[in-house]
Amino acid sequence: MNDPSPSEALRQEVEAWIADDPDPSTRDELTALLRDEAWAVLQERFAGPLIFGTAGLRGELGGGPSRMNQATVARAAAGLALQLLEDVPDAAERGVVVARDGRRMSPEFARTTAEVLTGYGLRVHWFEQPVPTPVAAFAGRHLGAAATAIVTASHNPPQYNGFKVYAPRGSQIVAPQDGRIRSAGDGAGPVLELPRLPLERAFAEGRIRAIDAEIEPVYLEALDDQCLDPVPPPASLTVVTTALHGVGHRWVQMALGRRGHTALHPVCEQAQPDGEFPTVEFPNPEEDGALDLAIALGKQVGAELILANDPDTDRLCVAVADATAPTGFTQLTGNELGVLLADWLLGERARRGELPEGALVLTTVVSTTMLERLAEQHGARYAETLTGFKWIWDRAMALESEGARYIFGFEEALGYCVGPAVRDKDGVGAAQALMELAARWKERGKNLRQRLDELARVHGVHVTDQISTVLPGLDGRARIDATMARLRSTPPAEVGGLRVERARDLSGVDADEAGLPRSDVLTYWLAGGSRLVVRPSGTEPKLKCYIEARAEVPEGAELAGPRAEAETTAASIARWVHQTVEG
Repeated sequence: MNDPSPSEALRQEVEAWIADDPDPSTRDELTALLRDEAWAVLQERFAGPLIFGTAGLRGELGGGPSRMNQATVARAAAGLALQLLEDVPDAAERGVVVARDGRRMSPEFARTTAEVLTGYGLRVHWFEQPVPTPVAAFAGRHLGAAATAIVTASHNPPQYNGFKVYAPRGSQIVAPQDGRIRSAGDGAGPVLELPRLPLERAFAEGRIRAIDAEIEPVYLEALDDQCLDPVPPPASLTVVTTALHGVGHRWVQMALGRRGHTALHPVCEQAQPDGEFPTVEFPNPEEDGALDLAIALGKQVGAELILANDPDTDRLCVAVADATAPTGFTQLTGNELGVLLADWLLGERARRGELPEGALVLTTVVSTTMLERLAEQHGARYAETLTGFKWIWDRAMALESEGARYIFGFEEALGYCVGPAVRDKDGVGAAQALMELAARWKERGKNLRQRLDELARVHGVHVTDQISTVLPGLDGRARIDATMARLRSTPPAEVGGLRVERARDLSGVDADEAGLPRSDVLTYWLAGGSRLVVRPSGTEPKLKCYIEARAEVPEGAELAGPRAEAETTAASIARWVHQTVEG
């Protein structure tokens, strides 16, 4: 049965897009949808253009302005070129770094980006091989490029791709640059008439140069400089690594090998880039089943740790050997790993008398509040900002201009930046730092779980959880908007049986008072030190709810009681979320 007929305006919009689409495959796709009168599908694809969100442009592959395709990428590249030529001195000669991951269409989108940029007269610094996102971000700042553009969709499912842009300062773009890129792209004219210099000709004319061999050693040296300990490590560790079919295998092996870590066992089935992600349902190390092969190998080799990166290697997931766990391994949450890294980077420097004046740590409004307590313990500055590393580094650079010294930043979604080498989350650098602290604590007779227990005795037990409700399509977007509107119109007096002591809505004046950009985020501080944050995802069709339950640990008490108390509280908040937010 055919969908209801659309307005004539939609038909004309689809036909106009087809006529200006440089890719025959997406032209044919849209033509078939018109022929089949699939109006609901077309309405979704033409609901509006992709916009720069938490991590750049990101969407499903396919024809139309709400999808990632050659036309969308070409227009984004044109907008970037025009904005740079207008706003950045010597942009043409400084050029743009262009990189890609190993996803579907990433090679084609990277080529389109480079051809459009050179068509507008900008030089391109080109990664011939797929590389981790943090390597590309590092390259742009190292080379003094006017910008960096990388084709990636991080840990999204196979049908997604994206386009991420970094500013000259080496961090992701924020307002107003993102809006200026979009406006310039919208005004650039028909896609088929955009200036383009074919890649081969651009190489022959010296407008493009390959930078893989130049960047690799300086990036690895910059990571080495962030480490606190000399090599080799004080204690050896047996470790399983997995790239989850992404681009990080070689880089992690090199970075850890340089630091003296030799007992590394990669999951070979997942070591090479493969945009189909054949061994996992969802290429996100947080998802159930993603670490199954790594755990199986870990049992075979007697691994103490599992290190897993997401496909573009800007995130790090860690699992610790645990004889009491059903699988033999316990996966650390992003908050737990963030706390361990912060404890090492602050505490070890303080112990050695090397913590600089104005030491700064940052996190996001949805991550654990324990970081603030750690900062206070060591006399460091603490700041929080919106979700996404573009906001963490935007805030960090503003505070550095006032005398702060960046030490560490993290977000609970497995993103960590352990020093100033890369102004974004870096799964390679985080793996290096994690191995350093794990080796040092092993030398001192402790594993990572034991160190977390010690921190809980000082700062309280913090139990965190995240509930993500997938709501795809226009109907899903409407449900997300309706839920946020309902929470604003009828604010809850209690959540999970806990009184709401304070609420904050970052869509309005609350953001101004907190010194944060306005955003669609609701926060509820609850009795007893617990908290709930609700926000729509900026990269996926999801409504996300972040739970934190806290329980004090009386001096000399065992952890079992406070932990059970916090887990019970977290479960009560989760039930409220399922009944009220998802209902």
